[in-house]
Amino acid sequence: MVSDKIEASPQLCETFHEAVELIGRRWTGAIVAMMLQGAGRFCELRQAIPGISDRLLSERLRELEDEGILLREVGEGHPPTVSYTLSEKGRSLQPVFEGISTWAHDWGRGNIQAADSAAPLQAAGPASAPQGMTVNS
Repeated sequence: MVSDKIEASPQLCETFHEAVELIGRRWTGAIVAMMLQGAGRFCELRQAIPGISDRLLSERLRELEDEGILLREVGEGHPPTVSYTLSEKGRSLQPVFEGISTWAHDWGRGNIQAADSAAPLQAAGPASAPQGMTVNS
């Protein structure tokens, strides 16, 4: 189903794919989510995202800055302090991340509702699956 706002075109598909690839890169979603909650210093982000390496955090911050999603601010002093803030473009991701969060809560791994909803399709077999959808048994 295509929304009234979305027209099917090769350009749209490319634009959509680029956006999903950017936000879907490993750790990028977590970084943006933490920044939407107020984290802004490198050390705050590293502490808020367990398992991310300093190298990868630096790389992702640089990519997000290059894409115009965040702004890097270097303060005066020794050593200089570096902080990051979301740009208007970055802040515009708030409803997207709220939607993903809601979806993850409703349908994420371990959610009984998600497992219960899939059960009728699995029990009935592939013949009852909607067209274009396959059910693995």
